[in-house]
Amino acid sequence: MRAWERPEIVSVPGESNAPWLHDTKTDSLVLAEPLDSARLYVCGITPYDATHIGHANTYLAFDTLQRVWIDAGYRVHYAQNVTDVDDPLLERATATGVHWRDLAESQVELFRTDMKALGIIPPNDFVAVTEVIDEIAAAVAVLQEAGLAYPVPTGDAIAEADGTIAVDLYFDIRAAEASTGWALGDESNLDLDSMLRLFAERGGDPDRAGKRDPLDPLLWKAARSGEPAWESPVGAGRPGWHIECSVIALKELGIDFTVQGGGSDLIFPHHDMSAGHAQALSGHPLAGVYSHTGMVAYQGEKMSKSLGNLVLVSGLRAQGIDPRAIRLALLARHYRTDWEWTDALLEEAIARLSVWSAAFGASAVSAAKNAASMEAPGTAASLVQSLRLALRHDLNTPEALKLVDDAAAGQLDDVSLVNRAISALLGVAL
Repeated sequence: MRAWERPEIVSVPGESNAPWLHDTKTDSLVLAEPLDSARLYVCGITPYDATHIGHANTYLAFDTLQRVWIDAGYRVHYAQNVTDVDDPLLERATATGVHWRDLAESQVELFRTDMKALGIIPPNDFVAVTEVIDEIAAAVAVLQEAGLAYPVPTGDAIAEADGTIAVDLYFDIRAAEASTGWALGDESNLDLDSMLRLFAERGGDPDRAGKRDPLDPLLWKAARSGEPAWESPVGAGRPGWHIECSVIALKELGIDFTVQGGGSDLIFPHHDMSAGHAQALSGHPLAGVYSHTGMVAYQGEKMSKSLGNLVLVSGLRAQGIDPRAIRLALLARHYRTDWEWTDALLEEAIARLSVWSAAFGASAVSAAKNAASMEAPGTAASLVQSLRLALRHDLNTPEALKLVDDAAAGQLDDVSLVNRAISALLGVAL
């Protein structure tokens, strides 16, 4: 699948190092230092209601991580999926009378447009689930052959061509724990009651008859009337939710990659289950660090598709809001905190962009080059080093913004250097 155009990332003089990043699994800051290239997987959208500010907040956080790695001299290999066949998408397509493929295609294109406008670095591998159906089905077959997947009969599935009663296939958590070294909850650190609650809230089916454990997740859904399905070695049907990311991540990034990222609402069940599937398939952990962004609220409620309280990037852009201001509004809150989007926050970002542009924009750079002298200039190199330190410490963008705010109120000896640093590290071209 085609991604979007990559923004220009200028180089900045000086040296930096790998960042310290919060790891959900250990609830601590760990050094996200690649062994070779930095390999990053961030879970992508289910393409409807794209792109809301919560989406943008997540992808901007991992854009910042990539910029820190790139500034430190690392090569980055970034993969992201698009869940272009799933129950919520099919339900929306039915409700709106649009074919599910058309809905997905239009929303993915809107997502691309928004990401490009915001200056987000695109993934090297932008993979739709419908592009890897064969690989997912083969992975499910491997799990079944290893005794880590089992059938559950279903009354509403379409019978196979030979008359065989179709079945759904589920991941056997207890068998996987016994044979792989992975354990449910390793990444989320949740207790059983919390897991059961979140599993039911986030697409799971703990009360499904015939399952060996209420938390066993669906791997392969047998074909139903009126739903898309593909022929496969495990029967006609389509993938469950979590297996897709395991297969795509292993295919594009390999085992034990650097960082698995996404919103905090994916910690459980999605990332816990994805890690289990991947370890069962490969015999190795999925990722070295599990990093998650906070939730964005609006009008007192968590911003979500189900509640319908969405602020869309495309809507703000249609109002004439500069995408750089949207970016600055998001950077003003730390990536892993929960916070609320407000008009005041956006107005503050618009004002900040104006101040920065006057202090460090193209006209300021030109004026500084033409100036014969400056009174008591500060050291731009010192500011850049402080920016690097702030971002290397768990992507502390609020501190980085404050450093630039303070610098804009004074004078610096190299405005051009600051301009390049703001563009490269914060993604704001002035």
